[in-house]
Amino acid sequence: MRLLNLLKIAFKAIVLNKMRTLLTMLGIIIGVASVIAMLAIGEGSKESIRTTISAMGSNMITIQPGADDRGPARGSGGNVQTLTLKIMKP
Repeated sequence: MRLLNLLKIAFKAIVLNKMRTLLTMLGIIIGVASVIAMLAIGEGSKESIRTTISAMGSNMITIQPGADDRGPARGSGGNVQTLTLKIMKP
């Protein structure tokens, strides 16, 4: 019986406060729609990146000669080896 009374009171509050009910529903709808949109954008971006990387192939490696001078916190400090050109004479 108590549940029935609570439902009657809730329904009466909804009917008497139509503007508040409308604004609450609008806020919930916009909130849920924005979460769904953000998840869809994130999944689409992830799939796009995955496709781009897969298109490069599995046997690709990038080698850049020279020291890394983008900041002090790279690798293990000063013992980073760089590529050098060594010409072998026949």
